[in-house]
Amino acid sequence: MTASRENSLVGCTLAGSCLCGAVRYRVKDEFRYSLICHCSQCRRATGSAFKPFAGIEREKLELSAGREATLRYGGESTYDLHCGKCGSLLYSDIGSGPYVHVTLGTLVDSPSIRPSAHIFVGSKAPWDSITDDLPQFAELPP
Repeated sequence: MTASRENSLVGCTLAGSCLCGAVRYRVKDEFRYSLICHCSQCRRATGSAFKPFAGIEREKLELSAGREATLRYGGESTYDLHCGKCGSLLYSDIGSGPYVHVTLGTLVDSPSIRPSAHIFVGSKAPWDSITDDLPQFAELPP
């Protein structure tokens, strides 16, 4: 790790891990936004009704162990990073813009941010009921 990269993770840093522990990461607790996605791709990737995630600049996230155990699914610039052993979805790199989307369920430590809205509710699973008072958007918020 370079000195500049190391300095970018100084401060409040959170730990994250896949289910089996083969892949671990560190991320600054400086998330810019947090949402709950109900699209069919996020449902399939997580095996759940939705994916809670938080966006952060990619340079504020680093794998701390298990790089060789990772599995990239998707294209060259837009992909999901999974553990190749247990399948956990750790984060998504959406390619456009400076942010990656860290799956909140893989954080070991609790982030200071909380999800602020539900997105892609227009394509949520018909058996899924949203029971909180967060705003809901059929697709992305305006």
